[in-house]
Amino acid sequence: MRSSHRWQRILILALLSLSVVAPLVFFSSRLKTLTPDRPQDFLDDLSSVTYRSDALKLNAIEQEGAEELEEPKEVVYKQKDFDSTYSYVSQKNNGSEESKNDGYRNNDLERNVSELNLDNRHDLEAQQKRLFSIEGDKNIFNTTVTHNQNIHTQPQRTDVKIEVTNKKSGPKPTQHHQSSHPQSRRVSNQKVLEIRDQIIRARAYLGFPPPGSNSHLVKELKLRIRELARAVGEATKDSDLSRSALQKMRHMEASLSKANRAFPDCTAMATKLRAMNHNAEEKIHYHQNEATYLVHLAARTTSKGLHCLSMQLTADYFALTPEDQKLPNENKIHDPKLHHYAVFSDNVLACAVVVNSTVSNAKKQEKLVFHVVTNSLNLPAIWMWFLLNPPGKATVHIQSIENFEWFPKYNTFNNHNSSDPRYTSELNYLRFYLPDIFPTLNKILLFDHDVVVQQDLGGLWNANIKGKVIAAVSTCQEGETSFHRMDMFINFSDPFIAKRFDVNACTWAFGMNLFDLQQWRRHNLTALYHRYLQMGSNRPLWNVGSLPLGWLTFYNKTMMLERRWHILGLGYDSRVDRNEIEQAAVIHFDGIRKPWLDIAMGRYRSYWTKYINFEQPILQRCNLQM
Repeated sequence: MRSSHRWQRILILALLSLSVVAPLVFFSSRLKTLTPDRPQDFLDDLSSVTYRSDALKLNAIEQEGAEELEEPKEVVYKQKDFDSTYSYVSQKNNGSEESKNDGYRNNDLERNVSELNLDNRHDLEAQQKRLFSIEGDKNIFNTTVTHNQNIHTQPQRTDVKIEVTNKKSGPKPTQHHQSSHPQSRRVSNQKVLEIRDQIIRARAYLGFPPPGSNSHLVKELKLRIRELARAVGEATKDSDLSRSALQKMRHMEASLSKANRAFPDCTAMATKLRAMNHNAEEKIHYHQNEATYLVHLAARTTSKGLHCLSMQLTADYFALTPEDQKLPNENKIHDPKLHHYAVFSDNVLACAVVVNSTVSNAKKQEKLVFHVVTNSLNLPAIWMWFLLNPPGKATVHIQSIENFEWFPKYNTFNNHNSSDPRYTSELNYLRFYLPDIFPTLNKILLFDHDVVVQQDLGGLWNANIKGKVIAAVSTCQEGETSFHRMDMFINFSDPFIAKRFDVNACTWAFGMNLFDLQQWRRHNLTALYHRYLQMGSNRPLWNVGSLPLGWLTFYNKTMMLERRWHILGLGYDSRVDRNEIEQAAVIHFDGIRKPWLDIAMGRYRSYWTKYINFEQPILQRCNLQM
């Protein structure tokens, strides 16, 4: 009995052991069949996958580092990446700090590249997304993102690839940043031009007869035009526009698309646009002519302040006694040993600047004698000005043109068909009678009243003019501001002109001229001038003005001076070199934009105004503030 129980226990224990061991044996055999003999094979498979991924990444970076950038094969383009990159480049104030931080991060990558783990590798990829290129005038950003797969399986190969990539593409971000900063500073007006173009297109559509079913479209276009016109205002660059302006721009584009579908006739649209363009050109031409007329009108009109000054000075002059009206040093006005200067003008301030500038820069003021010739209307004002403002040790002599009894019989230049006082004023032609005006003098230096003297002119008085009658600065050099040719003012189609004068002869300028009056009298040039003047009144030999007459009268009798003695163009040309102005002995505001007018060029005005003291009470009363 005991034996049977014992065998039963053995059987039960055997079965229990079998139930435990059998599953172990069964599953171990199955695992053996599924598991390779060498576990390294699995790692090799992963290595191959990692190698292919790195190859794609390296290919993308090499493309970005090339001279001609192309879009990489595997690109994940995210709007937030683009926005962050664009803001990085376009922000001027923070640009230097961000580029500095990028440099620090790049240096850290180069030093610690062998120790990168998976998280550090993501930081590296974020740095590579900074690469971009510039094409033409627009920035084109190429953001490259490569998927990372099990970087830690082959660290040695990954390190090699990163080093090569940094060597090739590392300097590129710096180079692009340098070239992108000037681009970001460039003022852009592309959006402003697009908005104005949209307004023009919308107005063109409104020119078509709207069908009854499209009346709502016409109202919509009118509304969009008003909105955009208010949004753009006087903006000249895109930075002046608000965000709402760009939104209204998109709304306008949608309305224009509707109009394009409603009015598909391209021929009618082209005709309408041509008509609008023609009307715009006509308006521009009209306004240009109007502006030119107004500028010339302003040049011929005496300003309120100058008129007030003349009236005040005239009243003060006649309030003086005859003894108080005398100018000092009258005994010097006929002395031929002194340096005599002549100015023919009816402008008080212009005469004052010529005299003050000459005296201020002269080394021997006591040798200077100024002869101011004007008309009887302005003589009291100019006389009174120099009584109130004596020119230091220099002498001033003032005459009226009405005192020259011989002058009216030669007055034939008023026959010119011109309303410009520069061409009809008697004072402008008085220069051809210098020997008659100053019979006791041998030399005289003639100034136009729109010049400023900046240096001592004693060297000019001592110059040898080699038997010529006049010394002047030439205007025959092409490319210069003051360039003139004989045929530009003189009619060489006339046989008399073509036979006696060379069309290629060098021309010269009035404004600052030294005359040898003895040589003038010897050649009897005043009679020659009368001959040409009479011939010109019978047939068209030259344009209006005294310059062509001077070229004919003093032909082959002119000595050319160095250009530094006389710089022209300050009354019409804004491109005159400032270095030449500073070094010139005399600067000339020839042209219609005189320095005492409101239309004067602001960049040159200070050269003239510094010789007038505008703190004087009489100038304050007339509100003269230049």
